[in-house]
Amino acid sequence: MTLLERFAVDIVINNFNYGRFLSTAIESALAQTHDAVTIIVVDDGSTDESRDVIRSFGDKVIPVLKENGGQASALNAGFMLCVGSLVIFLDADDVLAADVTARAASVFAQEPSLAKIQYRMEVIDGRGARTGIVKPTPHLPLLQGDLRRHAASFAFDMTWTATSGNAFSTRLLRGIFPIPESFRLGADWYLLHLTPLLGEVASLDSVGAYYRVHGSNNYELPQPALDLEHVRQTIAYAEQARPYIETLAAELSVSQPGERVLSVSAIANRLVSLRLEPERHPVEGDRRMSLTAAGVRASVRRFDVSWPMKGLFIAWFVTVAVAPRWLARPLAERFLIPERRQRFNRLLRALHRTEGRSTAQSMIL
Repeated sequence: MTLLERFAVDIVINNFNYGRFLSTAIESALAQTHDAVTIIVVDDGSTDESRDVIRSFGDKVIPVLKENGGQASALNAGFMLCVGSLVIFLDADDVLAADVTARAASVFAQEPSLAKIQYRMEVIDGRGARTGIVKPTPHLPLLQGDLRRHAASFAFDMTWTATSGNAFSTRLLRGIFPIPESFRLGADWYLLHLTPLLGEVASLDSVGAYYRVHGSNNYELPQPALDLEHVRQTIAYAEQARPYIETLAAELSVSQPGERVLSVSAIANRLVSLRLEPERHPVEGDRRMSLTAAGVRASVRRFDVSWPMKGLFIAWFVTVAVAPRWLARPLAERFLIPERRQRFNRLLRALHRTEGRSTAQSMIL
């Protein structure tokens, strides 16, 4: 057995009515160049052809066929069967690059104490054609190293990749599993925001998976535009995940008991929702001035960005709070939709701080 073969990788494919994409996802898992990969396919009560697709792969995959219980339930069912060193949760509409498990195992072999390894994803369309769009957008640095204080202080401001863009330490993940099954949707908000509290993070600053945008995604918008229903969905996911982050951070002595997660992006979403559709705003008690004050505090707390960036955040909160609605909307679009400010993104990248990373810095590939 080679050194890398000691670091086996489980790929858990979670599926609900994505039979039209499922075969491609499974084939990408089977095509991995790493020699120690196990593929677990969880079908969460699909009513389409998904189970026929799974059966067509025979003993090449381990099937888990269950009643519908939601995203957390599916991830929990697959994770129960994981015995490898790393686990990748692959959404059934996404695709893995053939070498991603080998690359992740190589990094993990150098530093087995890592909590996770993340990598960028390229967007593909419903037919599988590559679009050239990379997520997270290149102007956002993928932080790595010890990110515990980041997660405890402003978890939702951290640059993070979608579920399929991560390889997690199975051993450390057991500390936060099972995911509460109240996360029928948005279970990735629990998984991705809690894991940096468990150990260091390494980043592969290149594409390791392909993220399919097909118009019927549970969360991703088909076009980069301001959608207030999507903003409200984001607020709900953040509010659901926040207490779990705060509790774990306190238990691990990363923060003081009662210390709150205070994220610029989360407060910005609430201010945008309140300003543009106050009658549908989901958080009772929110007011313009209280959200603006919270946004200023969150901006000042951001130790990962320069003071000019903090100043831009503060100016945005103040302006959106007092601007007429016709002006608040374009300001919201420029803030929340990176594609709407292409020329400005290069400057924003320069305003992110990059110092303070640990030895995991050397693991960027």
